[in-house]
Amino acid sequence: MSDKWLTSMKTEDPQSGYELAIKLSRMGVKYTQPSDEVRKKVRPAYAEDPTNLIASSQVIATNFQTIAAANNYWL
Repeated sequence: MSDKWLTSMKTEDPQSGYELAIKLSRMGVKYTQPSDEVRKKVRPAYAEDPTNLIASSQVIATNFQTIAAANNYWL
């Protein structure tokens, strides 16, 4: 992937930070599996699995912690 999409981790507020955390998480999957076709094919296998959904939430939470720290916790 050559598109530069992450130019800063600074956000205006926690809501924007959380949205960036979600985008970081989604882009991580896209970088790991660059094929749209493959991602769409395997999505049904994990989309309704609570364990996988919780794991996704954990990745988002970790990314949000990083973004919050980069923003000095919006103080």
